[in-house]
Amino acid sequence: MEIKRIGMQPSQRPPTEYFTGTVRLDPLFQAVDPARVSGASVTFEPGARTAWHTHPLGQTLIVTAGFGRVQREGGPIEEIRPGDVVLFSPGEKHWHGAGPKTALTHIAIQEALGGKNVEWLEKVSEEEYAR
Repeated sequence: MEIKRIGMQPSQRPPTEYFTGTVRLDPLFQAVDPARVSGASVTFEPGARTAWHTHPLGQTLIVTAGFGRVQREGGPIEEIRPGDVVLFSPGEKHWHGAGPKTALTHIAIQEALGGKNVEWLEKVSEEEYAR
């Protein structure tokens, strides 16, 4: 058994090429071979969001605070709130982030395939975000 105590893992700023706005990532757990699942708590300031991306084995988001938006390619922007659970299918192109005036925190859980858990794509434009 291992207990990861709050404050043991420092908060991080994810790479700006994959995010728009101010985002804080707090690692929760990393897979230890042969496991392949990892999780993090991610906080987006108002207007902040991920770039478009996919996950080889899908992704689960558990909204813990605030108000946000998610969108899969070809679909409408959906609003998300605390208690909502969002499931993205393997390979499904999507983005997620805060609302325009409200921050969002969610727990993101994903599995790695061949050591890779995400494929980053182009940034979400202001026009796409504002729809």
